Amino acid sequence: MEVLSYIAFLRGINVGGHHKVPMVDLRREFEKLNHKNIVTLLNSGNIVFDAINSDIEELEKKISSHLEKFFGFPIPTIIRTAEMIHRLLDNSPFHDVGLTKDIRLYVSFLRENNQVSLKLPWNSPDNSLKIIGITNKTVLSVVDLSVSETTKAMALLERYFGKDITTRNWNTIERIGKIVSNP
Repeated sequence: MEVLSYIAFLRGINVGGHHKVPMVDLRREFEKLNHKNIVTLLNSGNIVFDAINSDIEELEKKISSHLEKFFGFPIPTIIRTAEMIHRLLDNSPFHDVGLTKDIRLYVSFLRENNQVSLKLPWNSPDNSLKIIGITNKTVLSVVDLSVSETTKAMALLERYFGKDITTRNWNTIERIGKIVSNP
C-alpha cells in the first residue's frame, strides 16, 4: 500500500476565541487515526500528515467525524495531497500581482467543484476582492485591505461558493509547501 502526504485544512477553529483546539490534542487525535509524520502549522488548522493512499472524500469524512466526537463541535475538514499543493505553488498564480502593505493573497479550498459563472478576473463591486482563478476546487483571490476588511471578502466568497470552503493566506501555502516533500 502506498503512503501519501496529505494536508488537512480545518475550518473555523481557534478563530476569535471560539472552537479552541490545542495543537497537541489535534496531533494526538490524528495519531489515533493511524496517521504518521503529523505536523501542525500555525494555530488555524493546517495539518500535514502521511496516510495510506485513500479516497480524499472518505478521509475528510473520517477525520471530521472523529474530531467532532472528540472536541464536541463540528470541524469541517478539506484535504489536499502534497502533489496538489506543489502543483499550485509551481503555477505561481500570484506572480503578476503587485504587492503593497494592503494587498493579501488568498487560496480558498472547496469541498465540491461549484459551478460559478464569473468572468475572470472578477472584481467585487467595491473592488476589495478580486478573484483571479478558479481551478480544481480552488479559488485564488486578492484582497485589498485599503478598501475593505478580509472578513467581508470571505463572506463574499461564501456567498458565491457556499460554506464548504476554507481559506488560507498564500504565505501559509508556501510554508506548507516547504514542509511536505515534493512527490
